[in-house]
Amino acid sequence: MTRFLAALAPFALIATPLTAQDDSLAPAAPPERDFETQLILIETSMGDITVSLETERAPITAGNFLRYVDEDRFDGTKFYRAMHLDYGELPNGLLQGGTQMHPDRVRDPIAHEPTSATGLSHTDGALSMARYAPGSATGDFSIMIKDQTGLDANPASLDPSLQAGFAVFGHVVDGMDVVHAIHAAPIDPDKGEGWMKGQLLADPIEIIDMRRVDPADTADTVK
Repeated sequence: MTRFLAALAPFALIATPLTAQDDSLAPAAPPERDFETQLILIETSMGDITVSLETERAPITAGNFLRYVDEDRFDGTKFYRAMHLDYGELPNGLLQGGTQMHPDRVRDPIAHEPTSATGLSHTDGALSMARYAPGSATGDFSIMIKDQTGLDANPASLDPSLQAGFAVFGHVVDGMDVVHAIHAAPIDPDKGEGWMKGQLLADPIEIIDMRRVDPADTADTVK
């Protein structure tokens, strides 16, 4: 079973101004632009989740996910893992689902796209690929519940896995209430081995269907 690291490293960024500045002399900020994305509807037995895939900023990872969607490889799979962290604002942790290395569903592993290259981050609602070593991701993914930026790439780390971090490729735009409800489903304390024990749902939640959706069809519902 594809897995995330069990522990999330704490992350803090502290900025201290050096001198007061005259805002009128500061250069104008570059205009923000919209990046190409693709909306996907994840229909589950507990409700619908709409996600936006970063097809421009994370083309390898988002493209891989889209192929699984278009080939119906996710249909009938499960959300099976709910990792709960007991600090900060609750709920806190992540929800994981996907193909679970089923031989009839998985495609070949994809190249790793670190957050240091894509500019994305493991913020609340972000989608990220599960993996073993960097470059081993296939068809399992996680949804962040609260910010988990300790999973971002850390080029300063001496650990190759932490250097690479995990690959963010999208975020939830509607249905976080469904994500929270699945995450809150009962855990089977006897399922799993090692650090995975106590993180597996007693009754995994079915992913009935995943499909592309037209932004025009969700204009009144996506928030």
